[in-house]
Amino acid sequence: MSFTFEELVAKQRAADAAHAQVMELRDAYGPPAEAQLTGAQKETYETALRAWRELARDVQTAVSAYARDTGRARPELEAEVEKAAAATEDT
Repeated sequence: MSFTFEELVAKQRAADAAHAQVMELRDAYGPPAEAQLTGAQKETYETALRAWRELARDVQTAVSAYARDTGRARPELEAEVEKAAAATEDT
């Protein structure tokens, strides 16, 4: 599947938002290994963590495919996508 640069940025933004959610839950509940989470808290945290990991994996796969399809260096492309996603979030 071929992606556009804008789609990569959107995927990165989704992964960043999911990561922010995980960090908010961690701040609210405490570190999972140290805190005594209720069943609902544990389930909420684990669901958010899985979502973030899946979205991050999707970004990595899409960036790799885009880099391969366009002949660009993956690390440079990844940095460009991250920068564009951060800039979009700030506006």
